Amino acid sequence: MSTATADQIEEVKVPKKEREPLFSKKNRELITDPLDDSNPITVQVLGICSALAVTTQVKPAFVMSICVIFVCAFANLIISLLRNGIPSRIRMIVQLVVIATLVTLVAEFLKAYQYSLSKELSVYIGLIITNCIVMGRLEAFAMANKPWPSLLDGIGNGIGYGAILIFVAVFREFLGSGSLFGFQIIPDWMYGIGYANNGIMLTPAAAMFLIGVFIWWQRARNQKLVDIS
Repeated sequence: MSTATADQIEEVKVPKKEREPLFSKKNRELITDPLDDSNPITVQVLGICSALAVTTQVKPAFVMSICVIFVCAFANLIISLLRNGIPSRIRMIVQLVVIATLVTLVAEFLKAYQYSLSKELSVYIGLIITNCIVMGRLEAFAMANKPWPSLLDGIGNGIGYGAILIFVAVFREFLGSGSLFGFQIIPDWMYGIGYANNGIMLTPAAAMFLIGVFIWWQRARNQKLVDIS
């Protein structure tokens, strides 16, 4: 039996696997899908409590949105980095510790630089720790995916959550107080001719009504969402 020489051995070239672009179509969908097809509030029905509580004015709703985006994005990133070293039986404890650390940073930052807003948002900043959106993304996505997609997923779901908060807050503040971002929009002279702010818009029931209207509009426009949940 003859031994093959080096010249007779066909060189096999292993094709190099192309690196996925940072903002490939798949990665872009992690940010865009939570704005519509998988919105955490209107499709997944998560985070409803804060949507009812902090949307009487746009400013606190905007700040709350930024806080959730920060916590959700960096919690996803950290858990994704640690996922292979987290024992399954304590994974939720580790997730809570990461979220609580980030929420504490956010709370202390607000107390230092926006104390009045910190008092206005009160316990709702602390309740980000138990926000179903944050915990849900850690369990459903970050524990099974690489850091970069996990970061984008956290950002996307935070933005999807914040978009609904701001949508509701714009209507509630404008119709309920006649202002936006604290600035009076409806002039004083209109009150002299019989105009009155709609006080019901400042109640949690109004927020639920507005979210319901948005869900109806969203499903009427996007039929594939009709049978979801």
